[in-house]
Amino acid sequence: MRLTTKGRYAVTAMLDLAMHSKADPVVLSDIALRQGISLSYLEQLFSKLRQNKLVKSIRGPGGGYLLNQSVSEISIADVIEAVDESIDSTRCEDKGNCQDGQVCLTHHLWLDLGKHIHGFLHGITLLDLMNKPEVQNIASRQNDVTDIINSELLNIE
Repeated sequence: MRLTTKGRYAVTAMLDLAMHSKADPVVLSDIALRQGISLSYLEQLFSKLRQNKLVKSIRGPGGGYLLNQSVSEISIADVIEAVDESIDSTRCEDKGNCQDGQVCLTHHLWLDLGKHIHGFLHGITLLDLMNKPEVQNIASRQNDVTDIINSELLNIE
């Protein structure tokens, strides 16, 4: 499987958004701080997520991003596909151009693996991840660290 940073960061950012946007929009700078992802990279990802109607942006003071669907309706595969990431485990992107324009000996094995991975990720929603105790523990730790950083920044100013 060839899942790059783009897909992993998109899933991480969407999970963070899901966990922090109970009613109020979440600003990307908060996600960037909690997840250690650059703000400019998040802006690129959220542009694609918005175009694919997974998130909506709220402008103005108190603005930010909200999920455009229920956490139980957004699968991990949806997020990965929204940022133009493929879940392709071949080196030829399903086209059969593995060896000098021909299908290689194991091409169909890797295609089948990719289908299983896609099915697996399509069967997991943001809600499924949010309900995992280990995810909740990590989010709590990240929130504590973010609170410390924010209070230190307020003391500096």
